[in-house]
Amino acid sequence: MHKLVVIPGDGIGREVVPVAVQALEKLLPDLRTVEAEAGWDCFQHGGTAVPDATFQALRECGAGLFGAVSSPASQRVPGYRSAILQLRQTLQLNANLRPVRSWPGVSPRPGVDLIILRENSEGLYSGREHLEADGVAIAERVITRAACEALARRAQEVAKARQARRITLVHKANVLPLTCGLFRDTCREVLEGEGWAAEIDECLVDLAALRLVEQPEAFDLIVTTNLFGDILSDLASHWSGGLGLAPSLNWGNGIALAEPVHGSAPDIAGSGRANPIATLLSAALLLRHHWQQPGLAKRLETAVETFLREEGKADFGFETTQVVGQGILAAL
Repeated sequence: MHKLVVIPGDGIGREVVPVAVQALEKLLPDLRTVEAEAGWDCFQHGGTAVPDATFQALRECGAGLFGAVSSPASQRVPGYRSAILQLRQTLQLNANLRPVRSWPGVSPRPGVDLIILRENSEGLYSGREHLEADGVAIAERVITRAACEALARRAQEVAKARQARRITLVHKANVLPLTCGLFRDTCREVLEGEGWAAEIDECLVDLAALRLVEQPEAFDLIVTTNLFGDILSDLASHWSGGLGLAPSLNWGNGIALAEPVHGSAPDIAGSGRANPIATLLSAALLLRHHWQQPGLAKRLETAVETFLREEGKADFGFETTQVVGQGILAAL
């Protein structure tokens, strides 16, 4: 039996997640779902962004689908900490996988097919911030050998599955020799030990950003740190139609949490205009990488591709969620 924790979260998460659940139920007839809470709304009415029951459900089921999380307007709220960061760090979802590929009708350029795999639990997102003095704020960047080794092992797994022609380690070791140096050297050591020495190259993060703009086809599998990967994957999503179509997978040992990248979009929440494709593609990542069902993942991705080829340039307005969802479900 396949088990899935369903966490709609905030805003449009409540509208797009049910579409992906329907697709998974169609592909996995034995799927059992468990509803759970997390997010800003959860914090406002319950005093915590991620209840203990949600952590427990994910540990028991092993797989989750998270819709979106809102954040308080750029100011610190006592007692609140990002729900998705809590989930990543508490459940040790150490890798974040974000594929970028050209899709018919929505991509500005054909032939792009790459993956950005980033460390997902530390770096500048470790939560170590403090005021050192009046007008002086400090954030600590945490890089550990253990996390780098875990990421590199995940990278070789992804590289093997896609028969990667190149693995690019992206860093800034010329300026950050201790932290980025540890990341680079540890990842290289693990990957070379797994037989990938010939495929490894390196790129400074600023040059990687330029190359992703100029020639995204040059990349295959990018492996990088948390903040760098967050920024580069958002940039690269332009080639697959933008953040509204960008999927991701928060990936640990025995637990995986699929999550569309687009956020809660409060400006359109409840309007019926939210596009569910990013959530559907995130569900496909669960199928491929967690449940080891590449054939079913391909079926879902092919249904998305078929729909986009026929309707990709259409503007469905206030019926986008329904029309897109029904169209892709019908193509399965």
